[in-house]
Amino acid sequence: MPNIDPLNLLLITSDQHRRSAAGCYGHPLAHTPNLDALAGRGVRFDTAYCNFPICVPSRASLATGRYAHELGVWDNAAPYTGQRPSWGHRLTEHGHAVTTIGKLHFRRPDDDTGFPDQRIPMHVKEGVGDLYGSLRPDVPRQRNYLNTAANPRVGESEYMRYDAATTRQAIDWLANEAPRHDTRWCLWVSYTLPHSPFVASAEDVARYPLEDLELPVNFRSPNWPHHPHINYIREQRIQSPEEELDEALVRRTIATYLAMCTYLDRQIGAVLAALNECGLDDSTRVIYTSDHGEMLGDHGMWGKNLMYEGASAVPFLMSGPDIAPGRVVPQPVSLVDLFPTIVEGLGAALAEADADLPGASLWPAAQGNPLPERTIFGEYHASGCREAMYMLRDTTHKYVHHVGDPPQLFDLATDPTETRDLAADPQSAPRLEHFEQHLRAIVDPEAVDQAAKADQARRIDDAGGLDVITRRGPIAGGTPAPNQFRDC
Repeated sequence: MPNIDPLNLLLITSDQHRRSAAGCYGHPLAHTPNLDALAGRGVRFDTAYCNFPICVPSRASLATGRYAHELGVWDNAAPYTGQRPSWGHRLTEHGHAVTTIGKLHFRRPDDDTGFPDQRIPMHVKEGVGDLYGSLRPDVPRQRNYLNTAANPRVGESEYMRYDAATTRQAIDWLANEAPRHDTRWCLWVSYTLPHSPFVASAEDVARYPLEDLELPVNFRSPNWPHHPHINYIREQRIQSPEEELDEALVRRTIATYLAMCTYLDRQIGAVLAALNECGLDDSTRVIYTSDHGEMLGDHGMWGKNLMYEGASAVPFLMSGPDIAPGRVVPQPVSLVDLFPTIVEGLGAALAEADADLPGASLWPAAQGNPLPERTIFGEYHASGCREAMYMLRDTTHKYVHHVGDPPQLFDLATDPTETRDLAADPQSAPRLEHFEQHLRAIVDPEAVDQAAKADQARRIDDAGGLDVITRRGPIAGGTPAPNQFRDC
């Protein structure tokens, strides 16, 4: 294993950026020149995943290097409060400056999460979050994802204003505060785009002629997959065949989403340009990733909440003065790898309590050493999900375990769009058994499902009960940005 010289770190994250929506990941139209250049200067991880395809639990795993079931973070109303140490704790314990600018999606700024210097932070609404997403399993139909997908528009959103302010503050910090630090620093710049609502400027939308856009995988309702649990989620939260969006509207929504990715890329480019202009790029490594993806109509689904590639796969780029340009790492990685990667990158040390972290430092892989064979893990316990879902992903295959329902199995080496579920094929039986044994070595799927439901039921009761939460509905438009960026 090579030695990793301690350097500063600029961590850039986004929200809901599906891995395929970037030029460096092969999208034929996505205008993301800054991310593409970052990938060209460093390493691109081609098989990266979140550990929970929804915002709050994913960010808890990103911060702590632990799975959501270890933290009791089941949904968007169970935010991280500091119940287990974060990589921020480890860096500050070793005297390194840690500043965050933008969206964190924890509970409150004054919780001991290891991030004491938070600039314009976005946390869960009112310190509580979206309790509607805690309702399981039998809840009223709620078409919020479908309604959002059906209403793309040209304009400016509060998220765009918030992200622009995040960029301005990041540039100011790099120019005026980074040079004053006499120890290594970590700056976490966290954006909200391309999270819905689907809003972008006319100029950015015009980059994407509708006739040139590819339609989603299995876009038409006759081609939708018909797994019982997937059908349930689609019917509860997304759409039914009679609600299927027409092709022209789907193209407009996709164009708007790609335009939001372009806006995000522009913000990232401004921060990376400032890093260079301030003379900090020779002493700073950069990591870019996202908390989860966006289905964008694939398999008749919108939003996240699923183990399909659109929702669970994320971009993951690393660059730095000691990383050879243009490297690609094919082995699976996930967001829990960030904890040991960040701590090692700044020259801090893991604590004894970190010995059982499931992730691994990615700097050796970034410097050309192949990762060992590994299987990464994801889970889901929220937002219209009748029973828990768990995902395992190895070098070639993805296994999805549905408590109480049949599993799914995809050979992503030959079927990257996940159109052929191999679970019912008798020849898949040995592989399914292997995956299930591996899963049960990580987690008791039934026991964790019951623990999640019990905790969610308790929180719903504490908030007034099922009727109160049902009448209130989900948070419209997503978690609001800080007040100064809201629509008047």
